[in-house]
Amino acid sequence: MAVNIVKPENLVYARPKGYTDTPSHYCPGCTHGTAHRLVAEVLEEMNLLDQAIGVAPVGCSVFAYNYFDMDFVQAAHGRAPAMATGIKRVLPHRVVFTYQGDGDLASIGMAETVHAAARGENITIIFLNNAIYGMTGGQMAPTSLPGMKTSSSPNGRDVESQGYPIRVSEMLATMEGAGYVVRRSLHDPANIRKAKKAIRTAFETQVHGLGFSMVELLSTCNTGWGVSTVGALGWLEEHMIPAFPLGDYKISDAVAGLKIQA
Repeated sequence: MAVNIVKPENLVYARPKGYTDTPSHYCPGCTHGTAHRLVAEVLEEMNLLDQAIGVAPVGCSVFAYNYFDMDFVQAAHGRAPAMATGIKRVLPHRVVFTYQGDGDLASIGMAETVHAAARGENITIIFLNNAIYGMTGGQMAPTSLPGMKTSSSPNGRDVESQGYPIRVSEMLATMEGAGYVVRRSLHDPANIRKAKKAIRTAFETQVHGLGFSMVELLSTCNTGWGVSTVGALGWLEEHMIPAFPLGDYKISDAVAGLKIQA
């Protein structure tokens, strides 16, 4: 069988200018790196690297500022939307985004997130949902699925005593200040391409002053889930997507009217 060898001069896949060559601290198989790359690619393609300001949270992505070659600040646990609000109001012509996990955003940071959306703050949130606390030991998160075993729910999440998972996109879509709220996934190439397009639209929403925008990305945590790197992709597709359906939850008429490049 003939094998096509791609010569180096023909390669079209390279590190985005907005992404550093810092060795990753993420577990092998984690899709944080995929999400980082998508954000960096989009900002580069929009020529916004010198205008962007990212806000790193507390969680697995606490060191996000090491990977992005752009202005970045560190927020206290859960306070990234509040910090982003202050930065955007002082520097309205900059593109300000937060990069948050489900524990940071949907637990200690829930109030900041909800009220930023309610006020229509012209910021963008990139929300990684892997249904678990990854950094601190694999505890149950606000997004953990019913029956899901974690280090703090070893018998599985009991909805009678521990409640149901919070579907953040569906909730924020009810906020009048939200212009663009969607959920995508990072489990295969087709969905990764859709995720990138959504990130682009979210930043376009901010650039055009159309209100709060958030892209929720279903992500893997094979370490916390106790599955293989490949198995985590299947686990996400089999268990997380039924619980957190992919789709567009809020696209305002103004955002729908934007001419977004692929």
